[in-house]
This record gives sequence, structure tokens and C-alpha cells, in this order.
Amino acid sequence: MLDDMNVIKQYDPGDVLSGVLNIPEQARYEVSIHEGANQRRDFKNIVIAGMGGSALAADMVRVLTAGWLHIPLEVVKGYDLPGFVSEETLVIAVSHSGNTEETLSCYQQALEKKACLAAMSTGGALIERAKNDNVTYAQVPAGAQPRMSTVYHLRGLLKLLQHFWVIDNDLYDQVKNSADWLAGEISNWTAKTPEADNLAKQIAKLTIGKTLVVFGGELTWPLAYKWKISWNESAKNLAFSNQYPEFNHNEFIGWSSHPVEKPFTVFDIRSNLERDRIRERMELSDRLLSGKRPKAHVLELRGKTLMEQLLWGLVLADAASIYTAILNGVNPGPVQLVEKLKAELS
Repeated sequence: MLDDMNVIKQYDPGDVLSGVLNIPEQARYEVSIHEGANQRRDFKNIVIAGMGGSALAADMVRVLTAGWLHIPLEVVKGYDLPGFVSEETLVIAVSHSGNTEETLSCYQQALEKKACLAAMSTGGALIERAKNDNVTYAQVPAGAQPRMSTVYHLRGLLKLLQHFWVIDNDLYDQVKNSADWLAGEISNWTAKTPEADNLAKQIAKLTIGKTLVVFGGELTWPLAYKWKISWNESAKNLAFSNQYPEFNHNEFIGWSSHPVEKPFTVFDIRSNLERDRIRERMELSDRLLSGKRPKAHVLELRGKTLMEQLLWGLVLADAASIYTAILNGVNPGPVQLVEKLKAELS
């Protein structure tokens, strides 16, 4: 079915799948910073505020800078900033559309707290407010769904952090330098590549009729969350994610008994850059849960660096979830229920 181009065109009339091929261009995109009035460069902490796919790049920044970033970085996915936010805080508000009400709420609170404020979006109210308030902002291209614009968001966030002297240009350049390699990897997941040689199509086949449950480690948990987002939004399929070692302190026991019927497909996302103990926990947990939980499929991330591995796993999620949508008989593009919810709330 997934090797039939007519079927793919039937269920993907907007050709969302072709957007996957364009992700390397996101990696090459040069972000321009529109500088505002606040020239502060010394901060005690950083807060990045965003929701859903718009916040995913912030989670990636957290793991990419973990262990060496000299000040705390917190990601807020809600209406309110933490109480510690002050004039010595860098707050970056991220909304793909520019109209996310939770993010706009955080933006306003940052203004009121006189924090050093920046914004990133494709446009909308957030960019208009940034212009009116003389706030530093980065504007990235529109056109794709937020969940498929993560690399734009990542480049934008890294450029803003570089602008405010929080980091140097290394991570920003790493994204661009991964583009050609990533394009080569993506070529293996195109619609014309047969299922026998196409990992994305094979993963889709494994998840049909099942709830997807994805686990990551200390470095890969944002990818597990990305897979959840992609299956929820593109495949219109229930999915959940969690991370090791936290899994072993609660959910691990939950799998041991009820419900008896467990129609799940389980994936462990593994990186050779994780501490060995994470791999050991995944392997041991799978063995101890034998007969109680479906055996985990192991996804070994490709790439020499953490950046390459995160980008590889991110794009694979996009491709595989689109193929899952096609097998589910649904259009991977629109998220009509989300739009209806927003309309009702407004």
C-alpha cells in the first residue's frame, strides 16, 4: 500500500510528505535578528516560553546545552512565567503562528517584569507586538505546520541565544553543517523508496492499529516527545512518551499488570552518546517486562554528533508518522480539531 503512489496522493493531497524533503533547507536558513532596545547581555537565568511543536526546539536546546550552559534554562509550556523572572532574566517567547494565547500571556508578563525579552515567530500578533514594543525578534518562514518547522525554530533560538551572548555560534553552525548529510538520509525515506528499503514505511507498518509509546534517555527525551507529537497530529493516532531513568520509578510497575490487553507498539530511542546506564536500564526493563508489555523495538540513532542524531530522529518521525496517516486513511496535514478548539476559545 505504501509503495502505491496513487494511494499516497489520495490520502496526502497537500503533499505534506514533500515537506520532509525540504527540512535540510530549514537547516541552511540564515536567521536575521531584528534588534530591539534592550542591550542587556548578563543574565542570571533564561526562560523559553512556547507550546506544542513550537516548544520542541527549546527542549532540544536544553539537552544540547546541558552540562555546560553557565546559567539555568527553563522551558515554560503554559500561561505563566516562573516567579523568579526579573530584569536579570532572558525570556524568549516562541509561537509558530504568533497567535498562541499562552505564549502571548508569557510575553506580556515578561514586559511587566521588565525582563530582557525576545520573540520568535513566522508573524502574527507576537511579531507585531515585538515591533511595537521595540523588542528583539527573529522571524522565520511560514508555510509548514509547527511540528514540521522545528529546524527553523531551532536555528532561530540558537541565533537569539548567540545574539545575547549566552552561547557561541557552534550549535547554530552544526545545524547548517548537518544539512547535506541529512538530505542523504532523507532520500532513503521518500515515497519512491520501496518499503523493503524504507525505514520510515517499516515503522509505520509496526504502529498500525496500536497506540505508540516511545521512550528516550537523558539526551533523547525530546525525540520521544517529538514522536508523540507527530503521531498525534500527523497520523491522528494516540501516542505517549516517557524517559529513562524516570520510567523505572513509576511507569515500569504500571506495565506489570492491568489492563491485561495491551495494544501498544513500544519504541526505545537509543543513542551511543548516552551514558551506558541508560542502555542497560532499557534492556533490563524490556527483559523484566517480557510477557507483560510488548517487546520494545530499538531505534539506534544515526549520526556522529548529538545534533546529527536529534535531527535524524526528528525527520524520521515526520516521515514515518505521515506514512502512518496514510495507512490510517487520514490526511496528515490539517489539525482541524485544534483549529476548532481555538475558534471556540476565541
